[in-house]
Formats: sequence, C-alpha cells, structure tokens
Amino acid sequence: MSEYTAIRTCPLCEATCGLEIDVKDGVAVKVRGDKEDVFSKGYLCPKGAALHELHNDPDRLRRPLVKKNGEFVEVSWREAFEAVEAGLLPLVEKYGRDAVGAYLGNPCVHTMAGILALRPMLKAIGSKNMFSASTVDQIPKQVSSGLMFGSVANVALPDIERTHFLLILGANPLESNGSLATAPNWPGRLRAIKDRGGRLIVVDPIKTRTAELAHEHLAIKPGGDAFLLMAMIRVLFEENLVDLGGLDDVLNGVEEIRALCQSFTPEAVSQRTGLEPDQIRNLTRELAAAESAVVYGRMGTCTVPFGALTSWLVDVVNALTGNLDKPGGAMFATPAHAPKKTKAGGKGWSLGRWKSRVKGLHEVMGELPVCTLCDEMETPGDGQIRALITVASNPVIALPNAARMEKCLENLDFMVSVDWYVTASTRHANVILPPTGPLSTGQYDFGFYGLSVHNIANYSPPVIPKPEDELDKWEILYKLAMIFSGQGAAGDPAAMDEFIISMMVGGACKREGSPLFGKQDEILQALSQYKGMERMLDFMLRTGCHGEGFGLNPKGLSLKTLLDNPHGLDLGHLEPRLPGILKTPSAKVELAPEVLVKDVERLEQALASPQDDMVLVGRRHIRTNNSWLPNIPSLLKGPPRSVLQVNPQDADRLGLKQGGMAEIESRVGKLTVPVEITENLRQGVVSLPHGWGHDLPGVRMKAARAYGGINSNFLTDDQAFDPVSNNSVLNGIPVEVRALD
Repeated sequence: MSEYTAIRTCPLCEATCGLEIDVKDGVAVKVRGDKEDVFSKGYLCPKGAALHELHNDPDRLRRPLVKKNGEFVEVSWREAFEAVEAGLLPLVEKYGRDAVGAYLGNPCVHTMAGILALRPMLKAIGSKNMFSASTVDQIPKQVSSGLMFGSVANVALPDIERTHFLLILGANPLESNGSLATAPNWPGRLRAIKDRGGRLIVVDPIKTRTAELAHEHLAIKPGGDAFLLMAMIRVLFEENLVDLGGLDDVLNGVEEIRALCQSFTPEAVSQRTGLEPDQIRNLTRELAAAESAVVYGRMGTCTVPFGALTSWLVDVVNALTGNLDKPGGAMFATPAHAPKKTKAGGKGWSLGRWKSRVKGLHEVMGELPVCTLCDEMETPGDGQIRALITVASNPVIALPNAARMEKCLENLDFMVSVDWYVTASTRHANVILPPTGPLSTGQYDFGFYGLSVHNIANYSPPVIPKPEDELDKWEILYKLAMIFSGQGAAGDPAAMDEFIISMMVGGACKREGSPLFGKQDEILQALSQYKGMERMLDFMLRTGCHGEGFGLNPKGLSLKTLLDNPHGLDLGHLEPRLPGILKTPSAKVELAPEVLVKDVERLEQALASPQDDMVLVGRRHIRTNNSWLPNIPSLLKGPPRSVLQVNPQDADRLGLKQGGMAEIESRVGKLTVPVEITENLRQGVVSLPHGWGHDLPGVRMKAARAYGGINSNFLTDDQAFDPVSNNSVLNGIPVEVRALD
C-alpha cells in the first residue's frame, strides 16, 4: 500500500490556506490544515477540508462529452475538439468573430491556467463579446482603483495585521473568508485587533457573524454606504480632522473633494442610511483619532447602484485620515511574481474603449457587463452572439434574471463549456471539456498574492499525478486558441506553450538597458526543466521583485526556491509603496477622477428620492462558495440555507410564520420560499442566499439535485446596474413579500 502526505495551497477561495493531504493508493482520503504554513498556520475552513471530496466526486467529469441527438456521449479528446472546430468555425466564417462570446466564471482566477492561459484563447477568438463574473462582483473596486492609482492591479488593502481601528462595510469575512483582502483565519485576525486594544466596527444591514464579533454594529440600509462615506468626509472637513499623513505632495484633488461633500451632512444622509447623525459623527471622530485605521468594503459596497462611488470613497476616507499607504492603514501588496515598480507615472487607466452593440454600455478591463449578455444573444444583427464559450462558470445560477439567461442558452447555435460538471448551464452545451481534477494540477495564486494582507509566496505541485487521458486546463485553453487561430483541432498545445514562453522571454530580452538584454537562448535553456504554467511562473518569479534574475541575485526567488519551501515563504509585512507604484500621468493619486466626480450628481439626486418599502439582499455561508461547490455532501450538512430571512416586525406586518412559506416577487420573477424569522435583519430588509437551485432536468450532480434549494437570481434584475462600472445590482432589490397559507 502506497501512503504519503502532500502539502498544497487550497484553491477554493481567496484565503489561500495551507493543507496537508493524506493519499493512499493514489486516492486523497483526508485533508487537514498545515500548521507549518507561513500564512495560515493550520487554519482550515469546511471547504478546504472537503477538497478531496471534490477531486474524488464521481459526478465530476473525467472525459469530454459531445451532444448527439440531444444526449451527451463520452468521446475521445480528438473527437471533442473536432466537434468544437466543426461547430464554431463555420459560425465565425459566416457571421464574424463577434458571433462568438465568452463568459468566464469566478473559479478561473483560482487557477494558474485561468490567469495565464485564458488570455491567449480570448485573443485568438478575437471577439469584443467577452464577459465574466467580475461584473457581478468586484469590478467597481478595480474601476475606482484604476482611476485613482493608474492601474486596476493597484488595490489598496486593509493592513489588518497592524491596524488599531477596522471599519468593515458590506463584508462578512467570517463567512466568506475574505475577498480583495487575502488572509487566512479572519476570525483570529479580527480577534487579534481586539486583543491589542483596537476597535472593530461593522456596517451591514444584517447582524452577521462578523458583526457579532465587532465592538459595534451599525445596521445601515442596503446601498447606503456611499451616503455614509460622503457624510464622513463632510465631517472630516467640517471639524478640521483631515490629515494627509505626509502624502500632501502625492494627492491631487483634495479641494475638489471638499466641494463635492457639501450636500452630504449627517442630517441629510440619515434617511438614506438609516443611521442617526450622531452615529455618523462619532464614527468619523473615532476613525480620525485612531493611531492607525482603515476602511474595508466588499460585496455589499460593490453590488449596489453606487458601487463605483462607494469603492472610491473608501479610499478617499483612508487618504483623508492619513491612513493611505501607512502601516495599519490601506496598503499595497508586493507580489513576488511581479517586478517592483519604483518610478511613479504612466499612461494611466481608462474605460470605454468600445461599447456593447445593443445598449451601448462601455467596456471595462476588456469586458462587457453581464447585465447586457442576454441582449447580445437575443438581438438579431451583425455581431449577435450565436455561440458561447463558458469556462468554469454557471450563468443560469450566477447571473441576474436567471429565467432570461436560461432561454438565451437554449437558443444558442453552439455552446462549448470548459467545466467539471453537467450543470444548470453546461447541460445546454454541445461540447463539455473537463480539466483534470484540482489535486492533479499545480497551484500558485497569481490573482491573490497581489491582494494579500501579508507578502508571501507559495507554490504547490500536483498532489496526485494527472492521469494520461486527462488534460490540464491550460492544455484545453491552448487547444481552443489553436482552433480559433487556424491551426485546427489536431494542433499540439505543447507547440503553443513553446511559442508563448518564447514571446515572453523575447520581449524581456529585447529591451536595451535590461540586464537580460540579448540572453534569450540562455534564459530559455534555464527554464527548460518546466513546461506550461510552471515554466511561465518560474520566469516571472526569477524576474520579479524578489527574483534571482537568472544569476544576477543568487539568493533570490525561483520556482525551485518555492519547491524547496513547501510551506511557503514569508516575504514580510506590507510596505509603503507610494508614489512608486502609481501609473497615473500626473504621477500622483487622483482623489477626484472626472468619471467619478460626475457621478456624484446622481448621488445627490438620490438623497431625496423615495425608497422602497422592502428590499432583498444576499448572504454568505462558510460552507458555500458562490455556485461552484454544491455537490459536496459534507458541505450540505446542517440546517437548510435556502430560506428567506425576515425581521420579526416585518413578519408580523406581513403575516409570515416561522417555517411557513412566502411568495417573494421582483420586477423580473417570483419565488415561493420558506421563512426564517430573525432579529439579525433590520426592518424593511429580507435576505436570500445565492448559488442554489441545481435541481433541474439534465443536471448531473446527485447531491446538488437532491439538496435543491432556490435560485435567488430569478429575482435579481439584469436591468439594474451601476452606470460607472456596469456592475449588476444584487443587493437592495425591490421586492414584494406575501404570506402563503
């Protein structure tokens, strides 16, 4: 009997926890937290403990499927790619490249291939119709960061390891494990703030587990965060509490911010926030007086009508209180795989390079917003999406107005899905291409080390060797790229791998003045022991800010260094990085970007606008992960989660009973849901989690089908979005709730 214990990083959420995985006879049998991991130190959530269940799941596809006569049939990889070529290329030839769209799911950012190999595929497709889960998630923060700091990669992070005052808006990291702030063991880190005498305040319509841990919970009205932050800025100026913390020469637009906030007194915003003026003033004074402090906002601040404004104002408050780029404040990571930028300035960042065909919505980060995806599939004419490629995504469950999305997928001419399962969405595909399992591929968190609250680096090799008849995700994506670039279904992804690494190395070696100038052959030889994503990672680590530079810095990092340190490398606390990382043309932080300043008028108009009697918000649970872990039995244990939570006063008014049924209706849909009455919600707010409703005909996920649940996106409205970022509004949806006999 063969037995061993492997060390790897969990790929299931942003926390990047270290795991110990016991393997017997080629099968992973148990997962524990890795106590020697430099970041997580043994912390483990239920999702990580179930990683082996995901890998071993009998419903997870191991072979490609092609739909023949309406039924999926297992086929060889060659036949599957031939079917892709036969289905997609005639559509491209007849209707053009914009006839093919792509939708990329959240799991893409959790894999090396999703970060490195997707771009060549998308470039080969050559379509403007690119969509992703970003526009039902974090894109408002990236928009505001791009406009302020010149790059969407420059996201200011809460230095929770050293802060003395943490103000959390619309985030529940004890359930979500954190987001846009990579950190294992949020419970321990938040308790540490309290243990060192710091303050923790949570602003949320729901008294979440995170709010229960806090010193104070402020039950704001959904969507009220932008009004609150503007009022806090007004108080900072009014009471002479503004302190730029030594960044006076780095900040542009302070006086513009002073002028913009004048309408937003604590009294003026009280009705829109549900908070008393004195609460707002006291909160502002506490924040300004703290030794170090930081405001951190997440999903509840992004998925609302003023998502971009709120994301922007979070950083404005951090800057005006002297907590931007300061230990214990809002800081920037230094990821090991990226070169360290030390000279400020650049071209800056902009949005709107092109617009969607039907509604004229602007592009952001090379994508169009999912709120118009159905428009582009339904509306005839040049550029209509007739074929769709989905990668690790389930739009029927994940996107607003699920009923409309369902019909759109049914009516496509052709659909290809890169996915592990036959889901509510992929059941509509003509071809499903499953990557190898999560334990048979390497892991390095490109997406999250740039968002980490502590600088670390960790690489995990495959725990279980990839079966010979399975393909890694990068091989699948490269094959699709080769089909679209005219090399055909028989193309070898290894050839594209060689081409891409040659281009990467060649670009670095052609820059005069670079220490790598003219050394292309030498560097390619040094990288030759690896292939695929590992080879690209090795190159990026060697040329990154801590890299060994191909001999120039012998004590620096390479992939071998990480392989020799399986528990990760601690690269230190976040360090001040301004102004060096700025890519704005002014080489300064732009506190008042024109796009966002213009949108303040909409916020002012909303001050006096009528509000809805009842609104719907989502909620998180530690055992769920959006829509992509519904088939793991251990994660389905416990009380039913797909229930409508209601405040007792609202329940009395509406005649709702504990455990009874209610009908909830929005502009786009209607659902029948079980009721849970709880004091944890403020009046006028009901809550329903997302990610459920997998019990549909054709879905091949036994546990998920049996559990069922309710798809809350039958209620969310695809016509509701933030006009700056185009992010969908998923919180604060107007609804009517009625008791059922």
